[in-house]
Amino acid sequence: MTGRTGGTGQSATTLLVIAKEPLPGRVKTRLTPPFSPAGAASLAEAALADTLDVVARTPAARRVLVLDGRPGPWLPAGFEVVAQCAGTLDERLAAAFAGCAGPALLIGMDTPQVTPELLARASGPRAWATYDAWFGPALDGGFWALGLAVPDPRLLRGVPMSVPGTGAAQYERLRTAGLRVGLLPELRDVDDAEDARLVAAAAPRGRFAAAHEELTATTPAPAVRR
Repeated sequence: MTGRTGGTGQSATTLLVIAKEPLPGRVKTRLTPPFSPAGAASLAEAALADTLDVVARTPAARRVLVLDGRPGPWLPAGFEVVAQCAGTLDERLAAAFAGCAGPALLIGMDTPQVTPELLARASGPRAWATYDAWFGPALDGGFWALGLAVPDPRLLRGVPMSVPGTGAAQYERLRTAGLRVGLLPELRDVDDAEDARLVAAAAPRGRFAAAHEELTATTPAPAVRR
């Protein structure tokens, strides 16, 4: 199964961002504690805003936000918004790809340190000349990016999600399908407070880092156990 597009002109790739509306109690619950639900939601909103800004600055045929919830003032111009379907995460990811007619690269809202240059490696005009898929592993055992030259939903359905072996299972699914897979650098997802600290330090000029700095200035340090 191959899907070369080649060429040297404008990117033909659709950039997909899958995300939740950043509402207290619904997002980043593993950040509570030390942060309050409202604080965790503000970090989620900042991460989403940084991610969308990067996607907006990356050449693409389409930019699509696949959203659980309603768009807010954090949504920049130039995005289509489609609702996530019901079902498990693998089904929701599969449906996102099913809405694409050509090459597509999907990322989440948990890696605000991503850059346009990094995304362009897997979505630019020559991204599909050598590879049929792109895979970005995450430090927690999942993945932060998945690109498909031919966006076949069957490549995602049934992959176990949100477990330590998710990334390995998804990568093996691609390889078993006979795809030539290009690898992106491993990135850290923002899951817990330590992740938030390290990601903020890795991208100190973003909204996420600013929100983290503001919150940590007002959030009491965890009590030391004796």
